[in-house]
Amino acid sequence: MLEVMQRFKPSVVFHAAAYKHVPLMEANPLEAVRNNAIATRITAETAAASKVERFVLISTDKAVNPQTVMGASKAMAEWIVEAAGNRHPGTRFAAVRFGNVLASSGSVVPIFRRQIERGGPVTVTHAEMTRYFMTIPEAVQLVIRAGDIGAGKGEVFVLDMGEPVKILDLAHNMIRLAGYEPQRDIAVEFTQPRPGEKLHEELFGAAETVQPTAARRILRAVREVPLDSDWVESTLNSLEHLVMAGDEANLAERVVAMIAAPGGDAATVASDE
Repeated sequence: MLEVMQRFKPSVVFHAAAYKHVPLMEANPLEAVRNNAIATRITAETAAASKVERFVLISTDKAVNPQTVMGASKAMAEWIVEAAGNRHPGTRFAAVRFGNVLASSGSVVPIFRRQIERGGPVTVTHAEMTRYFMTIPEAVQLVIRAGDIGAGKGEVFVLDMGEPVKILDLAHNMIRLAGYEPQRDIAVEFTQPRPGEKLHEELFGAAETVQPTAARRILRAVREVPLDSDWVESTLNSLEHLVMAGDEANLAERVVAMIAAPGGDAATVASDE
């Protein structure tokens, strides 16, 4: 990464690389932490060392009060960016939280479309499940504007996406738009939530306050108690030792528990090394 940064000398880095498939990451917590968290630290540190002007992390609403290792690993990525913003004032660091991006790879809309084209059934996780949705142009605008309006201290920006959408209503609407009637022409089946999957995602944590920004529909999530950058660093070092050692036992639970109580004793993370 350092070689790439110093060779091409980018002015802005958009860090969008991450594993996002929840069940796959639950089954492979080492890879979730390695790619979503540790690699974020590498990318952020090399960007600062290469005097990049701006660094924007693409995060997710699953990083808020996470129940899965994927969400927890992305919450750690947000912490890393905040800590880097405090340590490296020469680079302006920011993060943006996405909801579900319509028509993006792996999103529910193309999945429903394929299921409808095959004659069904359309599979919905739960009758009450809701999600926040944004369009691709909205997602792009959020990323670009966040890199512009941020003060550089690892702030987290969130697009005001209005009210969450009920996934069952989305399925019914897509079936009707295709010219069919739900349950009569195209069946809708429920698959039940996967381990750790929430019925309702959140955009802001309980310990965060919401502030407006100069950009329309872009909000700032402000942590009530700032993170200790030294604690973030020591915690990442402990987790990196577990990952390098291939110690997968209970790693997912440890990571999720650590996110629930930021600022705790990092030594507890590596207590079984």
